[in-house]
Amino acid sequence: MTIRVGILGAGGRMGRMLTQVVGTKPDDLRLVGLVEHPASPLLGENHDFTDNLDAVCAEADVVIDFTLPTATDTNLAAALSGNCAFVLGTTGLSQAQEALLAKSAQTIPILYAANYSLGMNLLLELTRQAAKGLPDFDIEVLEMHHGKKVDAPSGTALALGKAAAQGRDWDFESVANLSRQGHTGERQRHEIGFATLRGGDVAGDHSVIFAGQRETITLQHHAADRLIFAQGAVSGAQWLATKAPGLYSMRHVLGFA
Repeated sequence: MTIRVGILGAGGRMGRMLTQVVGTKPDDLRLVGLVEHPASPLLGENHDFTDNLDAVCAEADVVIDFTLPTATDTNLAAALSGNCAFVLGTTGLSQAQEALLAKSAQTIPILYAANYSLGMNLLLELTRQAAKGLPDFDIEVLEMHHGKKVDAPSGTALALGKAAAQGRDWDFESVANLSRQGHTGERQRHEIGFATLRGGDVAGDHSVIFAGQRETITLQHHAADRLIFAQGAVSGAQWLATKAPGLYSMRHVLGFA
């Protein structure tokens, strides 16, 4: 079975990489649409691009969306209308948008991850287990990305924090300390701290630090090339295309869930 794939935000950095990866699998995948927003100059420069989102979603078995949170609701609505599976890699969603994803997953299969790297998703699982197995250790998350990244902390850093909170049955929103400045007082025991670094062309570095008494454990992931995110997302799209409606994560794809 050849899976028909549409790519949303196809002219962006991730969109171009996704197109490249899909093109390496001609026996398994077929591109049916490269979607850009109506104001994109690419529409006039390259006839491979289209702004007909609804038509692409109607033809595709699965669409992959790495755009912006402001486009998520529109893209999701088109996927629902076209009854196609939806792979979402956009970070920085609001709680209302995450709730909308869960509701929409009652109708179509949705794969949602902050990071599609296979190695990072292994790190998420290890973080969950370490947090559970080391209940008296303080947890800190450190991340660094290129200077053009617009959200902070990164969606992946937040996902790592949420994985740690899950390991301890903590409510993430109650324990997350996203930044520190000034006279902050002593660190709270039930707290997950975050630190954000930006600069250069760093694709993505993440560390989860478990600090105990007389010992510290650090779990790390270094992304040398953004292509790994596209490869993971395309693998996830292949997995998702034949699944029943539901909200899935890379834990499902990798067999952890």
